[in-house]
Amino acid sequence: MTEISDAFVDLKNKNEAALIAYLTVGDPNANKTPGLVSALIEGGVDIVELGIPFSDPIADGPTIQNAVSRSMASGCKPIDVFEVANTIRERYETPLVTMTYFNPVFRLGLVRFLKRGKKAGISGLIIPDLPIEESQTYKKECASNKMDTIFLVARSTDEARLKRIAAETSGYLYLVSLYGVTGARSTLTQDVVNLVERYDNFLSDEIPFAVGFGISKPEHVRRIVRAGADGVIVGSAFVNIIAENTHNTRRAAQKLQKLARTLKRATRINR
Repeated sequence: MTEISDAFVDLKNKNEAALIAYLTVGDPNANKTPGLVSALIEGGVDIVELGIPFSDPIADGPTIQNAVSRSMASGCKPIDVFEVANTIRERYETPLVTMTYFNPVFRLGLVRFLKRGKKAGISGLIIPDLPIEESQTYKKECASNKMDTIFLVARSTDEARLKRIAAETSGYLYLVSLYGVTGARSTLTQDVVNLVERYDNFLSDEIPFAVGFGISKPEHVRRIVRAGADGVIVGSAFVNIIAENTHNTRRAAQKLQKLARTLKRATRINR
């Protein structure tokens, strides 16, 4: 068992789904990130994904691309995630996940990156552009550091590949619910709910799965949890708050905590 899998077990025992939040480290600057993460955790977030700024975030929409630009303009570097994570873990036991593309990991060196991440209290990694066919060394090194390898599956993933990815992932499986890039949506379509139900039936408690892309409102969370998801991932809705309050992070923290609390309440639904 890992910190992340333990968190899902605890939440299941409380009849709750996980609320997973994403923020870009260094937006608006690295010194402010721990306080913003603190606001999310105090609001009820169960797992935090720390996005590492990278110059070519191909899976992200304008909201997170702009967050990355603000982060890089502030002088934040990929290695700053370790100091940020360490600061957060000095106060909270909430699992932290780094979300990054493989280039920053490769440049620092896989073994060095993972050792520094483990020392800083990082529980798992998401690397969207690392396919499972090229992940065996990565998985082996993560396992030796007791860090989870969280892989993504998409709407277009067929059952044979889904089964293979589910067997390779640990912690949770990240279900990308929409075609395209990240970004908050105003509505949640029935086909997303149908997709979640299909994954719930197929996985059958093999691995917890969390649904991301487009989730921004309590009603989105309720429908996805009722359909069988073990967690929901919210990124752009939180990042938008920071974008609107870059010069007043205290106000941003207050709004982040309020939104997190509202979304977390929506995870407490009997299935």
